[in-house]
Amino acid sequence: MADSDYDKPIGPWLPRLRQGPVRVISADELRSWILYEDERLFVVNKPGDFVCHPSKAGPWSSLVGATREYLGLSAVHLVFRLDRETSGVVAFAKDPETGRRLQIAAEQRRYGKTYLAVLHGRLAAETTVDQPLGPDYESPVAAKSRVVAEGTGQPARTTFSPVAVTARFTLARVVTESGRKHQIRAHAQWLGYPLVGDKIYGPDPRLFLDFVEHGWTPRLKEKLLFPRQALHCAEIDLRPAGEAHVFRAALPGDLAEFCREVGLESGGV
Repeated sequence: MADSDYDKPIGPWLPRLRQGPVRVISADELRSWILYEDERLFVVNKPGDFVCHPSKAGPWSSLVGATREYLGLSAVHLVFRLDRETSGVVAFAKDPETGRRLQIAAEQRRYGKTYLAVLHGRLAAETTVDQPLGPDYESPVAAKSRVVAEGTGQPARTTFSPVAVTARFTLARVVTESGRKHQIRAHAQWLGYPLVGDKIYGPDPRLFLDFVEHGWTPRLKEKLLFPRQALHCAEIDLRPAGEAHVFRAALPGDLAEFCREVGLESGGV
């Protein structure tokens, strides 16, 4: 990839890049992800290599499409989505009324959501970032957000609490009080403790362009250490939304193994 290519915004350029094989799952695989199901709710533990929203590769290539097919419904209502590379709890409503009610609760922040993240650096104490976010117009990746001047972006507040630390890494529990795009990743970068494996908010956003064009390579492994952003949605608490449910998903195998390799004691979180 030529250096001049790095200056192109990823938005209009992305369709012309090789994006590699699309993952397609089976009904049995989706079934193995189920955390909870009743007549109104369907909750799964999404892995960190699968998209939520429908793609052009058929229904079994996205979590929404696969869930709709698996349940035999004409539509399902995704209430709390995750980025492709973020693993963890994802909740669906099976009917429009439950979907509307939970969507309103989500917009009003009447729910609890807790993440686990592996950060570069040693975060010694609980830290709250209360900084507005907006588009990063200077980035070669058009989707990137950044902390902006007060009054020019959307308010955003994120609290990082260390669970385990080494000289080089921190396993942190992360809670957001707003739901901005890439909020945890942008705030972690601003704080000086970027997420391990983050191709956009890590050492250089041009690594994301390399990944889109070439896939996961030894060079990217050397720079990023982990093949996806080290972010996991560990808990969704729907009790503030009027549901008697708290859904939890333990740290997945890939992140747990990385923590062991670098000496972070996850303690079974």
